[in-house]
Amino acid sequence: MKATFSILFLFLFGCTLQAQWLTRPRVENLPNFDSPPLSWGYYFGVNTFDFNFDYIAQQEDVQTTRSLGFNVGIVGDLRISKYVNLRLEPGLVYAQRTLVYPDNPLFENENDAIRDIASTYIYVPLLVRLSTKRLNNMKPFVTFGVATALNLSSNESNPDDNFSGTFRTTDNNYFLDVGFGVDLYLFWFKFTPSIRGGFGTNDEIVQDDRPNSPWTGNIDRLRSRGVFLNFTFQ
Repeated sequence: MKATFSILFLFLFGCTLQAQWLTRPRVENLPNFDSPPLSWGYYFGVNTFDFNFDYIAQQEDVQTTRSLGFNVGIVGDLRISKYVNLRLEPGLVYAQRTLVYPDNPLFENENDAIRDIASTYIYVPLLVRLSTKRLNNMKPFVTFGVATALNLSSNESNPDDNFSGTFRTTDNNYFLDVGFGVDLYLFWFKFTPSIRGGFGTNDEIVQDDRPNSPWTGNIDRLRSRGVFLNFTFQ
């Protein structure tokens, strides 16, 4: 996760330098863009997700292999004041993770130690955005808020469990959402790259039917963590 944040931070920092916000004053693009109280847009981007495990008894960690996913959605922005906005950004988030379990005598073959988990979330964050004063044709900001996520691939109601090869998680999940980014005012539209972190707050695991399950029996809580890199157009 630290490496991912570092890479994304360097990307955003490069965009900031490209905007040359520390140079002399320039002709402002879209000078009245932020005047209306309501504005709309859309975004797309990429993500990487993993899991945070809490165990009942101490054990070797379950390893999570992250894969690159994608995000797409729309933006609704309500201007509260010159520097404060309220934003709703519903979207579709596809994430792929692979769990690799430590050796267990209950596993009959190597495939039992691996669980591929594909998650398709309808992700709906409600965010407060705090911006700085506009600097030439850019405006940095930070965001924070909460999100609800409906996992369409959860298998929560599936009668099969890990003994049949099915890892189950909960349908409804909740996240804390924090991030930062920069508005870049171009000639025709506003372009916004941003980096956000989503931190699950609820236990997502659905226990297997057998209490001694090597997949779920020793897991007390399972929560998602994700990093989003979004590109917004307004």
